[in-house]
Amino acid sequence: MPAVHIRSHSVPPVVLLGALMCAMAACGTQSSVSGGSAEGARAKSAEALTSWEKPSSYTYTLTSSEGERTLIGAFQVTVRDGRVAEAVGLDESSRRVVKQSPAEVPTIGELLEQLEQARHDEAYRAEAQYADDGHPVRISLDWEENAVDDEAVYVISGYEPNSR
Repeated sequence: MPAVHIRSHSVPPVVLLGALMCAMAACGTQSSVSGGSAEGARAKSAEALTSWEKPSSYTYTLTSSEGERTLIGAFQVTVRDGRVAEAVGLDESSRRVVKQSPAEVPTIGELLEQLEQARHDEAYRAEAQYADDGHPVRISLDWEENAVDDEAVYVISGYEPNSR
């Protein structure tokens, strides 16, 4: 991406924000961050959600990390009729989760609901990055700024809608 030199004292902040959003779109992902007003974050999130029509059946790989939670590890997830039909643990931690608590493995829609809940609860951080088609590729949550181990990071890869 070419370097752009802008003197901030001569450019209104809204123009800088627009330039940043255009640059991010050119990189193939969009971000939605909870910083600023909660209303603005909800509007950005709603915009991303409306650009992605959640299929009833799809597969994806979820890498869940950070914090002290049950859902840690890498999972291959198959969703049918809007529910997790199969989850395969791809590492030791995720295999344990699938064996002991399979209901903990979420659909992408459930991850987006967690993001919205964190924004509603005014979490310290509730950020998402989206692919060009609108599905999330990364969700980062941190409920309290100074709390230890309350974070959650979800990386979504290998997303493939299934036609039935």
